[in-house]
Amino acid sequence: MLSPKRVKYRKKQKGRRKGFAQKGSSVHFGGYGLQAMSSAWMTNRQIEAGRIAITRHMKRGGKVWIRVFPDKPVSHKPAEVRMGKGKGAPDGWVAVIRPGRIIYEIDGVDQDVALAALKLARYKLGFPTRVVTRRR
Repeated sequence: MLSPKRVKYRKKQKGRRKGFAQKGSSVHFGGYGLQAMSSAWMTNRQIEAGRIAITRHMKRGGKVWIRVFPDKPVSHKPAEVRMGKGKGAPDGWVAVIRPGRIIYEIDGVDQDVALAALKLARYKLGFPTRVVTRRR
């Protein structure tokens, strides 16, 4: 699973997910990309599940770029614990996704294989996405 090697602070505040993606909103590396249509938190497990779905459908041909990284810690308090006593322990890592952000890019395969692979990756995510192509 993806996670940072070191962080300055163990716990982060929740933040707000308003606005559109400023960076990473166009296809740069591959020919086809998967673009987010709404804001969300994408867990490291979702990123890995999408990557596995893409590479298996392409039968390990072509190349896949992952354009997001889970660098935000998310904490949870245990079940049936009373209010107070501070914030819970870090539980996992998420990437903050804003509308327009490119999540995956692929290249080196036919168009129908690329579209089918990205469609499989869409099913692994909990937010709406669309397939975009590179402007040449």
